[in-house]
Amino acid sequence: MAAAMELRCWGADWGLPSVHTDSLIVLAYAKFAGAKLTVCPVDWTWKTLTASLPELVCGDSVVQEPTQILNFLRKQRFNADYELTARQGADTMAFIALLEEKLRPALLHTFWVDAENYSNLTRPWFASHSPFPLNFFIPGRLANIALDRILLTKGEGLLHRITGVEGKIYSDAKECLNLISYRLGTANYFFDNSPSSLDAFVFGFLAPLHKADLTSSPLQSHLRQLDNLTRFCDNILAAHFGADKPCPLPPVQETMDANLQKLTQLVNKESNLIEKMDDNLRSSPQHKPHRPDPKPSLSGSKSSLPA
Repeated sequence: MAAAMELRCWGADWGLPSVHTDSLIVLAYAKFAGAKLTVCPVDWTWKTLTASLPELVCGDSVVQEPTQILNFLRKQRFNADYELTARQGADTMAFIALLEEKLRPALLHTFWVDAENYSNLTRPWFASHSPFPLNFFIPGRLANIALDRILLTKGEGLLHRITGVEGKIYSDAKECLNLISYRLGTANYFFDNSPSSLDAFVFGFLAPLHKADLTSSPLQSHLRQLDNLTRFCDNILAAHFGADKPCPLPPVQETMDANLQKLTQLVNKESNLIEKMDDNLRSSPQHKPHRPDPKPSLSGSKSSLPA
């Protein structure tokens, strides 16, 4: 019997099974290949600090990085690329390399370096999903890792300023999106009618950019102009993750209204009870309270004596 496979990753939000690009790649590929994974979000655990996510655990094997995890799944006979031709396999490798070189730096910059997005979305989310006191440390650590990766990808030293490469980062990313959009065309998937590893990578890269409520993002605006790419993400979510959506929590205002209604009902019950007690007291016989006879005053006693 095959050993159970457990995937450790960042949790779900924004209408996605995970907010983390690399975790989304593995989750999507597992769905495409029919691999059953037990998803274990690391949210609110100390693994947010110790684990390199995503992380696949199968028996004594621990595999990290999307490419290595996908290779491991293929060895377990979960291969979404089985029917690809040699030409399609070469195209897959070329487009994945393009995503890593051109699009990933812009995504890292959008979520982790852009001041407004980091302050309003990224930092609060990761801080709220990390245990105390890691919530003060994890977001900053991940932001530093993202910045270092951007500079290294662009061939800049770690001592260089990010502002020197921002323009190049976003121009390359928009060009990459245009190429991917042109390659996809009007099809549902990149190769024929079956999703492959390329679909998993493109979905993992685009879905957070498509679904996140970003304060400031020219890259998100550009993506939303490419209807076939946004439709591609929505179709994969509906076809492969539709049954995995967790039950949404009730909105805060609705919860407050429900609690207020319960409190009002309780107060009304108490008020009715007090009124009934008061009516019972009023309708009961009223007896004069018993008081001891007053003692005669000393002056009165003296006046009654003969002179």
